Amino acid sequence: MRVTVDDRVVEVPAGATVLQAIRAAGAVVPTLCHDDRLSPSGSCRLCLARLTGRGVVAACVTPAADGQVVSTGDPDVTAMARQVLELTVERLPRRALDLPTELVDRCAELGVGPDGFADAGRGLGADDSHPYVHLDRDLCIACGRCVRMCDDVQGAFALTLAGRGADTVVAPGAGSWAQSACVSCGGCVDACPTGAITQAGLAVTQAPVTAVNTTCGYCGVGCALTVHVSDGRVAEITPDRDGSVNRGHACVKGRFAYGFAASPDRLTTPLIRSGQRLEPATWDQALAVIADRLHGVVERHGPDAVAAISSARATNEENYLMQKLMRTVIGTNNVDNCSRICHAPSAVGLTAAFGLAGGTNPADDIELADCILLAGANPTEAHPVVGARILQQVLSGARLVVVDPRRTALAGYADVHLSGRPGSNVAVFNGLARIMLEEGWVDDVFLSERADGLEELREQLRWFTPERVEQVSAVPAGALRKAARLYGTASAPSIIYGLGVTEHAHGTDGVRTLANLAILRGAVGTAYGGGVNPLRGQNNVQGASDMGALPDLLPGYQRIDDPRARQRCEQVWGHRMPLRPGLRIPQMFDAAIDGRVRALWVFGENIAQTDPDSGHVRAALAACEFVICQEIFLTDTARLADVVLPGASFLEKDGTFVNFDRRFQRVRPALDPPGQARTDFDILRSVAAALGADLGCATPAAALAECARVAPLFAGISHTRLEREGHLHWPCRSTDGPGEARLYQQGFATPNGRAQLAARPWLPPGEQPDAAFPYVLITGRRLVRYNAGTMTRRTPNLALQPRESVDIHPDDAAALGLRDGDDVEISSRRGSITAAAHLTAEVSPGQVFLAFHFPQVAVNLLTSAEVDAVTSCPEYKVTAVRLCRT
Repeated sequence: MRVTVDDRVVEVPAGATVLQAIRAAGAVVPTLCHDDRLSPSGSCRLCLARLTGRGVVAACVTPAADGQVVSTGDPDVTAMARQVLELTVERLPRRALDLPTELVDRCAELGVGPDGFADAGRGLGADDSHPYVHLDRDLCIACGRCVRMCDDVQGAFALTLAGRGADTVVAPGAGSWAQSACVSCGGCVDACPTGAITQAGLAVTQAPVTAVNTTCGYCGVGCALTVHVSDGRVAEITPDRDGSVNRGHACVKGRFAYGFAASPDRLTTPLIRSGQRLEPATWDQALAVIADRLHGVVERHGPDAVAAISSARATNEENYLMQKLMRTVIGTNNVDNCSRICHAPSAVGLTAAFGLAGGTNPADDIELADCILLAGANPTEAHPVVGARILQQVLSGARLVVVDPRRTALAGYADVHLSGRPGSNVAVFNGLARIMLEEGWVDDVFLSERADGLEELREQLRWFTPERVEQVSAVPAGALRKAARLYGTASAPSIIYGLGVTEHAHGTDGVRTLANLAILRGAVGTAYGGGVNPLRGQNNVQGASDMGALPDLLPGYQRIDDPRARQRCEQVWGHRMPLRPGLRIPQMFDAAIDGRVRALWVFGENIAQTDPDSGHVRAALAACEFVICQEIFLTDTARLADVVLPGASFLEKDGTFVNFDRRFQRVRPALDPPGQARTDFDILRSVAAALGADLGCATPAAALAECARVAPLFAGISHTRLEREGHLHWPCRSTDGPGEARLYQQGFATPNGRAQLAARPWLPPGEQPDAAFPYVLITGRRLVRYNAGTMTRRTPNLALQPRESVDIHPDDAAALGLRDGDDVEISSRRGSITAAAHLTAEVSPGQVFLAFHFPQVAVNLLTSAEVDAVTSCPEYKVTAVRLCRT
């Protein structure tokens, strides 16, 4: 459409508003209730403009039209806007002008001064109940931006406008803010134009000295954040409005949980064990001990007696250096990372099905989906920004199928919730595939031209009638048929899954049978969305594997026995490499107890708390001659180490992360590491130097550039391009290539270029309940917590969830004589812990749920050593337990 604005003709797309046309012309009208992230409401009536033949309109809610003539800044229109603003502020206290807000800016633009405000305001009071959000009701103008942010972006529906007339203000439901349904995303804080809603404890008038754009170091979504720094400390963190994944949104962790960076508990000096104590030491002393002890182990027992666990919380460049150090300096492939215990089945399963070890589609394809199959994931808790995007797509009309034993928040919005028994995924996915084939809800052309294995799959599926699946899984046959119809008849169906698929004894089979559904439907490798996409748990769990911190794969998922890959690496690194595959994390622990591994280097992982059967893990640490721990806090693992090296948090690092959709993004340091702490990049180079080696790669940029030389998948990715372009998806095979956000449109990356269907039987879980241990324990995450909790427990998040509780169905609680809040002993075949009971119908009878964020509730004392037969990923999601009231 062609619109004339102040004698300038501009073109705007269909559906544009007059306000968008005005902005396209470079003109300006004042706004107060408008936010580009939200649907317009027209409540403030400041954005006034004159349309020829129509009169004065509110530009934000008036549709633009072809041939329209718009004028801005007419004196009488400006006078009308000024009068509207005067009426808006006449009951606000004069102190509102002391705040750096949009309201103050509008007053300055329209000439509304202090005399237009009241002396003291309305006396409506404040709400200080929430640790992060402060409400000053006297400053509220009822513009509704906070309510729309809560509804239209987060989907929490926690806020409303309450009161009558001029006393209408925002309210967090019927009680206090702390009692409301608020999920603490901070969207209302960012949206408020008057200072009525602010970050608790933050002086609104504070002017930060610097603002640094970086990528969040919590979950794998990869939110772009702006860190505001004053006097060497974080003043606040805000979501980047231009963030490619989060688009100006964040969650409670990324937005508010930064206090850990200045915690007095931070490690600030190296520590060396002296008897039963860890004593402060200099860097020279710590490095000398490391060099002496590692040299001794290698001389006596060979390089394979050393193993390292790299860090999914560290940058790509640091993980690249770690695996390079182990292979070229120590001389072993004994390096792994925590993707082993969460998403190793994704890497193997997706590679086998499609060719590459990552999700198939970008996050933006969520908005293209007309049906979402969400399996084994609770993103509103574990990946809140993605969870909010999924919810908004569902509220906009997309159908939703949830496969999860628990009634998660999104299950409450599902068209059908397949609440199967833990460990029944393969049966459920095979049942869906059988129904799709029987009903013809498959793409025969796609299967003929682009996929293999159909006949073998048909034969396997003969067993999986809906009735048999119901017997195995407890999913009603009718619900299974409905789910198959929703997914099978959708135009652009999308599969999003999480650890509830992978962390099983047959997790790789779960990924393969889930991928079957997309292949049958022809909903992968297309131009219109769909795909199969895993949600990664930690911020760089994708990148740590991408960089080759794996025992059998080099950077870019090249096999260590691939002659071309070895030649590339050896030529660039200038070293011969060991040929034999290294040990996986669970194998490292077994080897330590057996005496085959004598030295273990743990980098940025609290394995004593987060790994399964933690009694076994602690025994492995005790069996080692020498343990190095590289951390930011003295974790349970660090307390068991012989040398502790103080590292840096993501707020102090330079480098890159890769998020769940294969997106490289920059990480920039906003702070200096505290005390004598060093960046992990510098630590790795220092250890190599102490061992008499030079890793090269003087800077993180140089490390990524070197990785691009050895890994064709990343050949086009560099710090320089990321600074210019913001982000790049891998594969990115050339310096002028754009990267592939949506994979396989030209063909699959399998050896024959075709997708591979998998005929997999259902097999029972590795551990099952019995008369002695009749309940099934599922483990997972809570919204306000992250992993071992070492960071979030050192922030005001602790006020939002002071302790862990065990979720129990009310029927089970009644049978056990438990009331809400009672202490209950949870025992498995390996140990016992105690937690407070939380009665909830979110879990099914016979099942309980616990998170692993609190060391006081050491849930991984209970979990078993059962692992996926293909990848050694532990079976966190099925543990047989008994419950006893204490």
